[in-house]
Amino acid sequence: MAGLSLQHPLAFAFGLLGNVISFMTYLAPLPTFYQIYKNKSTGGFQSVPYVVALFSAMLWIYYALLKSNECLLITINAAGCVIETIYIVVYLIYAPKKAKLFTVKILLLINVGVFGLILLLTLLLFAGHHRVIALGWVCVGFSVSVFVAPLSIIGKVVRTRSVEFMPFSLSLSLTVSAVVWFLYGLLIKDKYVALPNVLGFTFGVIQMGLYAIYRNATPRVPAKVPEHVVTIGKLGTPAVEVKTHEVHPVESPPREEAEAAEPENGKAAPAQEDGKVENKGGNAENV
Repeated sequence: MAGLSLQHPLAFAFGLLGNVISFMTYLAPLPTFYQIYKNKSTGGFQSVPYVVALFSAMLWIYYALLKSNECLLITINAAGCVIETIYIVVYLIYAPKKAKLFTVKILLLINVGVFGLILLLTLLLFAGHHRVIALGWVCVGFSVSVFVAPLSIIGKVVRTRSVEFMPFSLSLSLTVSAVVWFLYGLLIKDKYVALPNVLGFTFGVIQMGLYAIYRNATPRVPAKVPEHVVTIGKLGTPAVEVKTHEVHPVESPPREEAEAAEPENGKAAPAQEDGKVENKGGNAENV
């Protein structure tokens, strides 16, 4: 993200356009979280990109406060903080226990611990313009992290041949946003704004390329293989039980025939009893 300056009309235009596009980018995951709400489950979605995006927005607000003429930078990133916080809260509501604990841990580590450390170090170790420079490079580093965070999703798309977890609208909006903010950074000669958006544009193009390749591909889901193994294991026990029950129907017809033959022929019963004794003795001719 970047701020807005009135010193250059073209920069003002790109900054304003960047605010609009960035706001739409923040709203791009809404279908994803509607699906989470509808299914009452997070499925295979991860919270890391949203935690990192929240942290990046917090850093850019701090950066904007140290510079002048950056009111719209504060505005768009404040909106980003609110939206990303809502996403994370929804994720925590519907995520499984293990995912909840992991999300809380990285929130405390990154958004509380690391941000507090950066705030403390920049205030204690730097002053004036040097503080802006130091924080600018920090912002570059974590803006890159925002763009690198979806790499895990890119790997998942390649492994599963499914674009379910990589919405095209989000990839497109990130790409366009990166182009606009890169041009803005060039116009105001702010390398801290321009540099990370080069990488953002690159990853955006890669994501859209993968979407074009795998959108009609037959998905393969290796994650479900263990479930088949568990199912087979569960089916194994009933199979043994069914086999044990099959012994009784095999033996039951001779018993019914024996009971039906008793009233008609009184001598058949002893003969059949002898046959049973012979069976117990292992005589195969009786079969």
